[in-house]
Amino acid sequence: MARHDEMLSALAAGGAIPGVMGVGPGRTWDAVVSTHATELSGDAVTFVALEDGTLIVFEDVPDGSLGPIADALEEMVPPPYRGAAAKNEGDVWTAVAESVSIAELPNVRGDTADLSVVDGVRELTVDGESETSPVPALDDLAEGRGDVALHAERVDGDLFAVDVFPL
Repeated sequence: MARHDEMLSALAAGGAIPGVMGVGPGRTWDAVVSTHATELSGDAVTFVALEDGTLIVFEDVPDGSLGPIADALEEMVPPPYRGAAAKNEGDVWTAVAESVSIAELPNVRGDTADLSVVDGVRELTVDGESETSPVPALDDLAEGRGDVALHAERVDGDLFAVDVFPL
């Protein structure tokens, strides 16, 4: 959920235009949209879209109410992606999305896993604690990428959203 919190914070600060209003470069997203979502309740929502289009929503919202936002985002970025939306005025919402990999990590007991491979040295932490056991799905994502860092956050059950950062 840390990445989702960052996304919502960036949306809240979204009024400043980098390079025009005295602020440096902002976040880059794979998609940014504004759209009407008449049935969506609350002021903010975070979610993950799985490859099959299933939406896993982290707030309590009416079934199907996130559809207009997901449809608008998916015109720019295909699932899987991590998304966040914030209400503007009336039923208009601004949403952002960033592509992620989805991995099934059945043996990871924590909610976050970080794997780095630098000069062939593998380091894994789960919820901040050093771990030595293999995590095949993460190791597969790191394979052949040289120096790399992966950050995985639990989405639902054994499913994790994984960000891959070349070093």
